[in-house]
Amino acid sequence: MEIVRCEGSNICYSDQGTGDVIVLLHGFCGSSSYWEQVIPLLSGNYRVIAPDLRGHGVSDAPLGAYSIDQMADDVLSLLEALEIPECYLLGHSLGGYITLSFAQRHASRLKGFGLIHSTGYPDSGEARENRLKSVSKIQNEGIFAFVDGLVPGLFAPGAAPQLLERTKEIGYRTPPQGAVGAAMAMRERPDRRDVISATALPVLLVAGAEDSKVTPEQTFTSNKPNVTQATISGVGHMSMYEAPERLAEIIKDYVHAAVRK
Repeated sequence: MEIVRCEGSNICYSDQGTGDVIVLLHGFCGSSSYWEQVIPLLSGNYRVIAPDLRGHGVSDAPLGAYSIDQMADDVLSLLEALEIPECYLLGHSLGGYITLSFAQRHASRLKGFGLIHSTGYPDSGEARENRLKSVSKIQNEGIFAFVDGLVPGLFAPGAAPQLLERTKEIGYRTPPQGAVGAAMAMRERPDRRDVISATALPVLLVAGAEDSKVTPEQTFTSNKPNVTQATISGVGHMSMYEAPERLAEIIKDYVHAAVRK
């Protein structure tokens, strides 16, 4: 892992391969390790960068609420520090919300963008209340108890136990204040479906057929010609672990088609 200073905080990241740049953003209570099975499948063809988002992994975790825009600006600072003018930006779950903020405000830095088990919808009223419950659980019971409750629902029924254990192991490393800050950022994010419907950039939307966190209907909010939709059967919210080869194949096909255009 390498480190850059972004907006006053240290952001750690993985940087592997050469070629067109793909930046992968992980989900809530994850880290760049979420992509550990996908990066080797992509880095033979592309330069793949995967940061630990603010408040996650070994990046800094400032106290207080974060914003999605702030986390997107961390990504911009990372690109500037690495002197990368353009990239393909793909975000999983929380990372997808950050991707949409980036695409809305820094589109000139993108060759394309995509959501992996994520959505342009804002939190519903119920989801906003659940964010507060999550914050309360983290503060009162600790990050281990929260992650233990979170992870099983991320996978399709029957997922291999070792995948759940690995995801928990990564989640346990999330600083509690980072999880709280990111939860509040997700709670306050706006509706950004229009970012997908209005862009002329190539867009990739990936859904898990058995995802109970973000359904395919919530992911597929546009069917414009520049939007590629892909549903992965038999997986929930974590295709990077449940079906890494299929996810990598979808990403490769998307980038290859975008380059040809």
